[in-house]
Order: sequence, then C-alpha cells, then structure tokens
Amino acid sequence: MGFIFKKRPETAPSDPLKAYDGMIESLDRQAAQVRRSAATLLALKGELGRDNERYGKRCAEIEQRLAAAQVKGDTRAEKALKRDLEECRDLCEQTQKALESANDDAQVLLETAEDLARRARELKSERLSASARLKSGQVVSGALKQQAEEFNRVMAIDAARDEVEKARALADIYREDAEKKR
Repeated sequence: MGFIFKKRPETAPSDPLKAYDGMIESLDRQAAQVRRSAATLLALKGELGRDNERYGKRCAEIEQRLAAAQVKGDTRAEKALKRDLEECRDLCEQTQKALESANDDAQVLLETAEDLARRARELKSERLSASARLKSGQVVSGALKQQAEEFNRVMAIDAARDEVEKARALADIYREDAEKKR
C-alpha cells in the first residue's frame, strides 16, 4: 500500500516583507558559498604558482645538467636527463593549464560575487521602499477604516434622527386626532 503525499502549494507569507527577508537571506548564503569557493581557489592558485615555479627551476636545472652531459659525451645520462626534462616540461605545462583554469574560475567567481552583491543591494533597497510603502498603506488604511466607522456612526445618528422625527410626527398626528375627538 503506497501513500501519496501531495506537495503543499507555496503560500505567500502573511508579512510581505518576509519574502524580501527570505530572498536576502538566500543571496547572503550564496554569497558566503562564493566567498568560501574563492578562498579555496586562492589557496589552490598559490599552490599551483609555487608548483609552476618549482617545475620551472627543475627544468632549468635539468637543462644545465643535460648540457653538461652532452659536453662530457655521456649518452646514458643524456638519455635519462632528456626523459626527465620531458617529464618536467609536461608537469610544468599541466600546472600552467591548471593555473590558467583557476584564473578563469576566479574570474567567474568574481563576476558571480559581484552579481550577488548587486542583487542583494538592490533587494535591500527595494525592501526598505516596500517597508515604507507598507507602513504608509497601513496608516492610510487605519485612517480610512476610522473614517468608515465614523461614517457608520453618522448614518446611525441620521437614522436615529429620522426615527425621532417619525415618532414626533406620529405623536403630532395622534395629538391632532385626540383634539378633533374632543
């Protein structure tokens, strides 16, 4: 036997400003995640930069040793050093590619962080405006409600006056009838 769970439809919050607060909180969380990613990326870029520098020095050292082996005519050392140089250049190339990729990723993160910051600023500004409009709307609504209540009281007084006039007119009619009968 299976149970079917229906997803409740999302309802608007009772306080319209809560929607703004929720979105601002979401943007703040996203911005925090971007900052954590940027910090990780900065650490990676530093490590890749050091690796690239180390491999560059190692390649230069191997080239010097290779030149010395060629001068001495040591073919075995020359062959091993060429293999080492090839491996070192591959490592240097891979490190450079990773560094370029990290720079591209950093650019994307910077753009994302800038976009999140802009959106958060705009939303906070819009929230302030919405808050002011909401408060002024509530004040106006309250005043109009009081005015409507006052109107209802005035109408009740007018109805009471009409009743008094009717009662007076009826009393006058009865009085006139009573005088005619005398």
